[in-house]
Amino acid sequence: MPTTLQATPGNKPSQRLRFAYKGASLSLLIFSLGWFVYFASIQNWPLACADLCIIVLGGIGWLLVRRNQFDVALMVSEVAFLAFTVAFCLVFDVPSEAHPRVSHLFLPAIALMAYFNYLRTRSPFQLLVIAGSLLSFIFFSSTKFAPSFALSIPDDIRHVGIWINSTLATAMLCGGVYAIHRESSGQSQLSRALRTAVRNDELELHFQPQVDHAQKIVGAEALLRWTHPRRGNISPGEFIPVAEECGLMPLIGGWVLKEACRTLATWKHDPALSELTLAVNVSANQFNLEGFEQSVLETVALYGVDPGKLKLELTETVIISGVEPVVAKMNTLRAAGIEFALDDFGTGYSSLSYLRQLPVSQLKIDRSFVKESLESPSGASLIRSIVRMGLELELSVLAEGIETVPQHLFLLDCGCHEFQGYHFGRPVPEHVFRTEVATRMRTTQNSSRPAPEPRSVATG
Repeated sequence: MPTTLQATPGNKPSQRLRFAYKGASLSLLIFSLGWFVYFASIQNWPLACADLCIIVLGGIGWLLVRRNQFDVALMVSEVAFLAFTVAFCLVFDVPSEAHPRVSHLFLPAIALMAYFNYLRTRSPFQLLVIAGSLLSFIFFSSTKFAPSFALSIPDDIRHVGIWINSTLATAMLCGGVYAIHRESSGQSQLSRALRTAVRNDELELHFQPQVDHAQKIVGAEALLRWTHPRRGNISPGEFIPVAEECGLMPLIGGWVLKEACRTLATWKHDPALSELTLAVNVSANQFNLEGFEQSVLETVALYGVDPGKLKLELTETVIISGVEPVVAKMNTLRAAGIEFALDDFGTGYSSLSYLRQLPVSQLKIDRSFVKESLESPSGASLIRSIVRMGLELELSVLAEGIETVPQHLFLLDCGCHEFQGYHFGRPVPEHVFRTEVATRMRTTQNSSRPAPEPRSVATG
């Protein structure tokens, strides 16, 4: 099993995992609804209210997953079910001479849920839930303690409930183990398929236009796509985290760089494309490899491309290993004419302090900031601050993720130099991009051509 279960698209869970959680929530909701109806029918209102709480919690979990808030659903479920189980063991599930306490059997399943979430997104919070669940399980397994106000479940109900609750708790525990196994084995299979994809040319670059203030295409970003022979198109958000976890990014990044240079070599013979720059994402693992800068220079020389047309996009994670070695590599490549852009600016480390040291020529405003720019005053203020900072440092500022006209107009008013997003064009294969650029170039030329003088018409 890998040390970390990477979530898919953008740290999102797989469809299998979402389905499993929704199924578990629905099962728990139906189970609790049955007990609620029973306790309400015998007018045992305290226990009926307790089961009503479970119904509400199950419903909330279901709705959160439906709204694509899977991580929130897991955290809410962990805390709520831990608190509920502890309270239920203390108040209702008090052991008697004839029947033991059984509700604490759910605590290992809650700990397993927290552990699974910890593997996906490591945090101290998950460790606290795990520790709380296991310590509570040990406590309730080792003592018959109950407060004086406890309302013990009648023995005739406990006789049936023991078997039902024990079976359900065991099923939940087995289901959790199975979910971890499937998720980890699925990522292992994906990593093997990804290695094969590099060898079999299943990977492909798509190109998304980057435009200036006049909406003229001035460049493009090369974006990786994977078409699996059986599964079809696999989202980068699904396979990129797996590639990073398995150490495949240097291999894939090297392929992307070579393919980008090969593309630039063909563009230099096309009047519509020869002046465009091409941006390529470089992962921290790839950039920090020894000899990375030399491999880039060798690739550029191999394909005979203009270094000034190649732009390497880095995120702030590259500085984890230290600023000085990063700056040294960047300066070597800058001396050859290769430009750098700082991608996802503002989402990583101490941006301003490091920005002054990194020899970048462009800042890319993250799409999350662009989305928030018209949703809140603080989002708009943040965009203005980033643009102002870029201008003061004499850097070009590009905003990505633009999807609407109002977003474009706002960023244009802020002073952004370049723009990228679905509003201007989606990522497309190279031959489609080439056609779109040529079409837009002809349209621009025709629109700028002066209208012909009207001919005079002879009269009489």
